[in-house]
Amino acid sequence: MSIRLLLNLSIISLLTSACTPINPSLPEATDPDIGLEPYVPQQSTIPTNTTPYPQDIYKPKLSTQELQRISHQIYLNETSAKPENLIIWSPNEEFPSLGIGHFIWYPAGRFQRFDETFPALIGYLQQKGIRLPLWLINARFKGAPWPNRTAFLRAKNDPEMRELTRILLNTKELQTLFFFDRLHETIPQIAQSVPVQQRQHIINNYNALAQTQGGWYPLIDYINFKGKGLKKTERYAGEGWGLLQVLQHMRPVKPGKGAINEFSRAAKIVLQRRVRNSPRASNEYRWIPGWNKRLDTYKL
Repeated sequence: MSIRLLLNLSIISLLTSACTPINPSLPEATDPDIGLEPYVPQQSTIPTNTTPYPQDIYKPKLSTQELQRISHQIYLNETSAKPENLIIWSPNEEFPSLGIGHFIWYPAGRFQRFDETFPALIGYLQQKGIRLPLWLINARFKGAPWPNRTAFLRAKNDPEMRELTRILLNTKELQTLFFFDRLHETIPQIAQSVPVQQRQHIINNYNALAQTQGGWYPLIDYINFKGKGLKKTERYAGEGWGLLQVLQHMRPVKPGKGAINEFSRAAKIVLQRRVRNSPRASNEYRWIPGWNKRLDTYKL
């Protein structure tokens, strides 16, 4: 079913879309989990990069060179740097994944377990001055325009799908900035979410990565890859697998190569724990080799 059939043809035909270009081994699909929370339109989740920071938490700063390098690595991690992999719907998932970070976009009426990030990305691109087609802007608050994977596959060659692929291909660095701003807002939230006796350990480990050359990549990629670790539904047996849990599981580190390598080690342990806690029917063990390969790209 064409997206155009699902949306208002008379309005769309009045517009032409354009996108401001940004200078410049497909891994397995993100996760097989089915969500638990009802779809709620995302209206206030666009990262703003204006979160106040406590004095003891290092505030993120990203150079142009780091942005370009991280953008390319995430694009490689998620899509093997192939444009045709920018929009996918894994048969193991209840939602399509879009962009260089495979942002989640739930269809209307679907249950949510994971943070839905693509609607916020749409708003973020608008804020940054990117011209988007009206059908995409309208769909932002309605849910993904494909009700199921079958409809998605039928629409694969539609003009709207090609248009969206072109937009995502031309905004890779802005998508990375979206991750970065999301990280910026998440760190104070993480620090405030843990018991007082754990707070300094987490802050010290985060600061060590933030002050290490190359440290932003694992932080930015992991929050995109496995989330913040704050959402109660993103847990098995009460244990999460997001950025919070990795920072918790790290041994105390100082800035330098050791901090990044320790982050990679801790992330592997956290994800192995996730698999052990997962429902046996989901067979999550099959994801481990691909996950470990990705986490190895963090090391210096």
